[in-house]
Amino acid sequence: MKIRSYLKSLTDSYRENKKTFIFYSILRFMVLLTMIRSILTGNYQSAMLCVLSLILFLLPAFLQDKMKLTIPPLFQVIIFGFIFAAEILGEVNHYYVRIHGWDTMLHTMNGFLCAAIGFSLIYLLNRKSTHFNLTPLYLTLVAFCFSMTVGVVWEFFEFSMDQFFYLDMQKDFVVTEFGSVTLDPEQMGTPIHVEDITDTVIHTASGKEYVIEDGYLDIGILDTMKDLLVNLLGAVVFSVIGYSTLKYSRSSKVADSLMIKPKARDD
Repeated sequence: MKIRSYLKSLTDSYRENKKTFIFYSILRFMVLLTMIRSILTGNYQSAMLCVLSLILFLLPAFLQDKMKLTIPPLFQVIIFGFIFAAEILGEVNHYYVRIHGWDTMLHTMNGFLCAAIGFSLIYLLNRKSTHFNLTPLYLTLVAFCFSMTVGVVWEFFEFSMDQFFYLDMQKDFVVTEFGSVTLDPEQMGTPIHVEDITDTVIHTASGKEYVIEDGYLDIGILDTMKDLLVNLLGAVVFSVIGYSTLKYSRSSKVADSLMIKPKARDD
């Protein structure tokens, strides 16, 4: 009963903003329908992803309650949309494979959101501290590095899943040319440029044969670098917004809508 009451209180906290609650309710309803469909079709892995999504939906309210913070409604909506797009649309409905650029869009958004979170956390600590006062440039730099660190750690996670469970989270790319010192017959470290690759044939010890048409299969490196580059782009965009807001004391609707603030004492 205590758990049910606590979950209800977290859900009720979203009622403070009508538009946020409506958006949250619609997404939660869609996740529940997806979970029921997954169970009926025997796809229990997708059903577990739905359960994970429902838990993550409660994260903003949980953080507000435990850390006495106020997360702006727009920021909450973006978080809900990001979770739904990544887990339900991306993983369960296979948008990562079906829609070109879906993964790129989410990694760009991730860089932007993580920079906003890092900026807000450091800003809150800086405001409350009586021992030091960070300059806007230093605060922005820390927020940017926080965002990039989260992006790198996520790529480590994807790499680990691919190495140990062969999940192919770091998606493959078909390329038509590459340079490699491994192909240097003299073993002098000279990169050999291979170009105009038409197809690649893979033979296994078990006798299986795979043909990659139109090029060579790059295993993950291009996807990783692309993800980190768009993460950097998102981080830079918010860093510029945050820096200009602090440096020139400008009122920015974007920054105000994404800045996590301490909860008011009379809340």
